[in-house]
Amino acid sequence: MGDSHPLLGHFLDAADGAFPPVDGGVTVLPALAGGLVAAVAFTGHAVVATARPAAEVRAQGPDGYGESMAPDFLRYLAGPGGWIGCLDATLVARGAGGPAQLGPLDGLDGHDRVRHARELRTDVGVYGDRRGLVTLAQGLAGRRELSIELHRPEESGRPGLGRSLIADALTLVPAGEPVFAAVSPGNARSLRAFLACGFTPIGSEVLLRPSGPCGPVHP
Repeated sequence: MGDSHPLLGHFLDAADGAFPPVDGGVTVLPALAGGLVAAVAFTGHAVVATARPAAEVRAQGPDGYGESMAPDFLRYLAGPGGWIGCLDATLVARGAGGPAQLGPLDGLDGHDRVRHARELRTDVGVYGDRRGLVTLAQGLAGRRELSIELHRPEESGRPGLGRSLIADALTLVPAGEPVFAAVSPGNARSLRAFLACGFTPIGSEVLLRPSGPCGPVHP
């Protein structure tokens, strides 16, 4: 998966069903590549990747029971002018392998989802067909990440459309290899589609890009 970060080990362990201890604690790791910061919550334990000193981070009062996602703590991590991403559910599935059911798509550099992926991830590939597009990239901490978007969002309620696209996207990943998705809990249709295709919730996460000495402001 290319260059990785210590946080990757936590994601891969969780994908195999091995989670941090349910002790209310917080593990503090170095900041991510590209000036990004992350707060990740597992059951009863949080992991924070930041350039700030560990003692200073813990003095803010985060814990593994939800306070690592508290607005005041996230603003502390980002700094006064920093960018705070949305709270996402962290999901994982396994690649299906076999013949790829989706081909590459060209000419979508200006698409909002593609631009967003390239702001936060590396090695972004864009695939799809008449239903929609898929991005497959090296994302948070070096993990493989998948996202989808239908070409016609008004069809998102059409039974099976998003699910079939996700299922076909899994053929782009070698059989048995973990692939992650970050899905907003409020996007219920998307969340249900990912769950129906075998994705399992393992935690939640927020990405941040700090201002000041901890990093540049998100463009």
